[in-house]
Amino acid sequence: MREEIMAGFPNGAMYGSFGGSYIPRELEPVMAEIAREYELCRADGTFKEEYLRLLKEYVGRPSALTECLNLSKEAGGVRIFLKREDLNHTGAHKINNCIGQALLAKRMGKKRLIAETGAGMHGVATATVAALMGMECDIYMGAVDIARQAPNVLRMKALGANVVSVEDGQKTLKEAVDAALASLCADTSLFYLIGSAVGPHPYPMMVQDFQRIIGDEARAQMLEREGRLPDAVVACVGGGSNAIGAFTAFIGDKDVRLIGVEPAGRGLTYGGHAATLTMGEPGVLHGFRSYLLTDGAGEPAEVYSIAAGLDYPSVGPAHADLKVSGRGEYICAGDEEALEAFKLLCRTEGIIPALESSHAIAGAMRTAKEMKPGDIVIVNLSGRGDKDMETIAKLGIIE
Repeated sequence: MREEIMAGFPNGAMYGSFGGSYIPRELEPVMAEIAREYELCRADGTFKEEYLRLLKEYVGRPSALTECLNLSKEAGGVRIFLKREDLNHTGAHKINNCIGQALLAKRMGKKRLIAETGAGMHGVATATVAALMGMECDIYMGAVDIARQAPNVLRMKALGANVVSVEDGQKTLKEAVDAALASLCADTSLFYLIGSAVGPHPYPMMVQDFQRIIGDEARAQMLEREGRLPDAVVACVGGGSNAIGAFTAFIGDKDVRLIGVEPAGRGLTYGGHAATLTMGEPGVLHGFRSYLLTDGAGEPAEVYSIAAGLDYPSVGPAHADLKVSGRGEYICAGDEEALEAFKLLCRTEGIIPALESSHAIAGAMRTAKEMKPGDIVIVNLSGRGDKDMETIAKLGIIE
């Protein structure tokens, strides 16, 4: 029996005490128009039909649910299943959301998309849908991330996007978001296609809606295959879009554990991690209220992860709500643990995960130690590791 649990779902613009819209006055009409148009699209069957058609015919959904027999042996007989978002067109979960937001932008008559990206997968997905729908595209990316995600930068440029290097601050994801928001303030005719479940209302709700296809599929696939639900669903958490996508369909199933894995980086000391829900406190960043890592002066903290898509000093409000309610569990995995999980999945299953997704594998393997043989864990494999091979090569961990 499913039980409706409000934690993790929006009530208007808010997820409990989190979310909202803390934005400059010049952006208020922009966000109001997006919210208004999105509500019309949500109620329009033809919009949903077009979205689902593109997911099937263009993205390649449904993505596979793969049981990892060899990895399960390593997990003491706990059965590990991967939800294979790495098999999507563009190689990650990001395309699910980009298709939806681009359809909305097109309906609104927008001609130019802007986006931020860290690992580059959202940038590639945004450039992809811009090309598909005949729109121009600017991708803001920190200079540090441009250097460590060079293959994705080339993909974006091949797709016709203009990649804008952000040289401020730490030159990573937070600064890329700052730059994209500044661009929107300067030209409100743009459509900002936000990649994670963050930002002012209605973005967290939209991203959750467009990404919940992950969990909806996984839930149906597990019931069809095993006649039961999993004991746990595990996903990495940076901003939180792949995780909320995997979790949403299971929130009402109180016996299914929802486990988010944050980046502990080099260790849980200042500047060495991006474990927002573990180490942060409630605050406001980029137009929304959630948990936030700060420095001694109350400013956003320096953050770090070996995975470029996870080094963000806040987290989506749905996850903050799930944490506070106790419905979601949030743990950490450091760089070394993630790298070991990367190698383990490569060598046992012939699947090369993104470094972001490697955090989820690490968390699942640790969680399995608390479980009994035959228990089932679904891990959202949010992306493939092609983009990270240069980083891996430099670390010298592959002989």
